[in-house]
Amino acid sequence: MVYSPEIRTNLILVTGLLVLILSTGTARPADDGLISPIDAATLSADGKLQIIDVRTPPEWAWTGVPQGAAKANWWQPGDTGFLTDVLRAVNGDRSRPIALICARGVRSSKARRFLLARGFKHVRDIGEGMLGSRTGPGWLARRLPLEK
Repeated sequence: MVYSPEIRTNLILVTGLLVLILSTGTARPADDGLISPIDAATLSADGKLQIIDVRTPPEWAWTGVPQGAAKANWWQPGDTGFLTDVLRAVNGDRSRPIALICARGVRSSKARRFLLARGFKHVRDIGEGMLGSRTGPGWLARRLPLEK
């Protein structure tokens, strides 16, 4: 069959669009580093993961911290205080699996990138945070264990 130039152009466009639509969702998404609060709590209880709460002291006092979590305030002046606190929490082992938590997942996401850039190997982000976010209801709403 012979098609006019307009029909050939339309067929090419439609075919390309179909390929795009059918291939969407089949590619594996990039690792966003997220871990659910439930998985983090379980791994922490089993000693396979160190949770680090990156919020501020008033926030820790207000809600408590996840059971077994170390504290490392992200908002310390300079970057050495936060890094020192995290290194202390993992006994200097940058390959130890850790999961970061904050209020709603913003600080923990930034802190994850910061630590990965400084040689940490296994850093996850509890993106729901303590209070919940777009990724889920959060540590408190899930009634996961706390230390006051």
